[in-house]
Parts: sequence; C-alpha cells; structure tokens
Amino acid sequence: MKLAFLISFFNQLSGINFVLYYAPQILESAGFGTSDSLMSSISIGFINLVFTLVGVRLIDSFGRKFLMYIGSIGYIVGLISIGSCFLFNLSSDTLLIFILLFIASHAVGQGAVIWVFISEIFPNSVRAKGQSFGAGVHWVFAALITALTPFVIDLLGNNPGIIFYFFGGMMVIQLLFVYLIMPETRKTSLERMKL
Repeated sequence: MKLAFLISFFNQLSGINFVLYYAPQILESAGFGTSDSLMSSISIGFINLVFTLVGVRLIDSFGRKFLMYIGSIGYIVGLISIGSCFLFNLSSDTLLIFILLFIASHAVGQGAVIWVFISEIFPNSVRAKGQSFGAGVHWVFAALITALTPFVIDLLGNNPGIIFYFFGGMMVIQLLFVYLIMPETRKTSLERMKL
C-alpha cells in the first residue's frame, strides 16, 4: 500500500493536473494572448499524446525505474525552469518550451508508469483493492492540488513561479523515492509479486 500511495502522491505533487487544467491561464499570465494561449494548449495535448505513446513503447524494454528516472529529471529541470521564467520575467516562448519539456517528461515517465506499476505491485489476492486504493489516492490529490494551488498562488503575490519551485522540490524527493525505495517490476510475474 505504501508504494501505491507514494507513486500516486508524487504523481500529483508534480503539479501535472494543475498545469493541464490551468494551461491557458498560466500562459496568459506569462504574456500570451487569449487565442495564443488556447492554441498553445493544443500543443501541450499533442506533446502529452506523443510522449505517452513513447513511454508505453519503452516501458517493457527499459523498465519502470528507468522511465521514472528520465521523467523525474525532466520534471525537475522543467519545473525549476518554469518557475524561473516567472520569477525572472523570461519570454513567454521560453516558458512554453519548458512547459512542453515538463509535459513530455510526465508522459514518458510518471504518466506511463503509474498505472502499470500500481497494477503490478500487489499479489493477485488483493490486486483489485490495491489498485483502487492507488487510484483513489491519485484522484484525491489531483482534486486537492488543482483546487488549492490557485489560492496558494494568490497568497504568494500572484506569481506562480514559487509554486513551480515547490513542485520541482517535490520531484527531487520523488527522484530519491525512485532510487531508494521503488522496486523494478519489469519481467516479474504477477504471481511472484509480494511487495
């Protein structure tokens, strides 16, 4: 249960659903016009789709931990860079590039791994309950992060840069989780899984 909780927790503490849900507003706050921010949201969706397909293709060849390392490092670079774009008033085009890096990192890493990993870490006798628990944790934190982050940004002076640094810091902790705790489940039969 601990592994399902942690991977679901970290998935949402990346800020992924905050970025996906509020992408037009985030881009507008960085200087994009309304129509440009909506069009850029399409590119975010496209990158998410393409890199999810890449992650699905690579997950059995390279393993879950490898994709989590790639995703975690990409998350950290992307989130710290997004925060810096806001704090140092970098161009909106630069911000979009780092948002796309963040989305690609999510899609090839956490986005591809979470549901496979949660389905693999429980023995057959409790798999359904374990998966339900992991999914529940995921969606509870998705709702909390998405609902609370705009209020936190307002409290911090309406500059989202700091919240992206927070999410980046959480991804440093996720990287430690992957390195120290997360088992590799590739090529382990479901019948042998006893985590």
